[in-house]
Amino acid sequence: MRVRKKPWAAQELLENSLVINDAPEKKGKWKEYFGNDNPIYVEIGCGKGGFLRKNAETYPDVNFIGIERQETVVAMAARRADEELPNLAFVWDNASNLSDLFEVGEFQRLYLNFSDPWPKKRTYKRRLTYRGFLQEYRRIMGENAEIFFKTDNRGLFEFSLNEFCADDWKLSNISLDLHNSDYEGNIMTEYEEKFSSQGAPIYRLEARSRN
Repeated sequence: MRVRKKPWAAQELLENSLVINDAPEKKGKWKEYFGNDNPIYVEIGCGKGGFLRKNAETYPDVNFIGIERQETVVAMAARRADEELPNLAFVWDNASNLSDLFEVGEFQRLYLNFSDPWPKKRTYKRRLTYRGFLQEYRRIMGENAEIFFKTDNRGLFEFSLNEFCADDWKLSNISLDLHNSDYEGNIMTEYEEKFSSQGAPIYRLEARSRN
């Protein structure tokens, strides 16, 4: 997703209370930041923040952190969210820097929603479900790691299934057409609303580390 830079974005990042501008300094201190011992769930590539915003409203006893690498997109996510949501935060950073942001076991669930499929064969190691990334997610989340993954790209989903299995994750709630399944409690992203309205199937799975 490429978004034209907005002239107000930099100021929004500085002034919006939902944006964490010193995220590396929060490493090991996120519970202190949120002021509670509630579980912490993270979304990589949070886009305009609709998914996390709705989750934060629905589950007030969970803390949500969205990580997005595009400055303007983070600013848009923060601007659209209610600054009164105490369990929501946004970080402008790259997913490859997770270990700079969190101590081992500091967050328990990772959301990967509609990640870039990197369709060319030579770029497969850049896919966020490549086993190298999966191993790093597990290392950072610890023994109770879990990943919730959604995509509209069948090729990426099939690749991801193979990677999760190769890295010995336990899979559940696998769906090849989420919106025509019996899964309950789904919260949609902005992309998901767009794709599903066009009749595109949404693929979903849950993966948990084996203890």
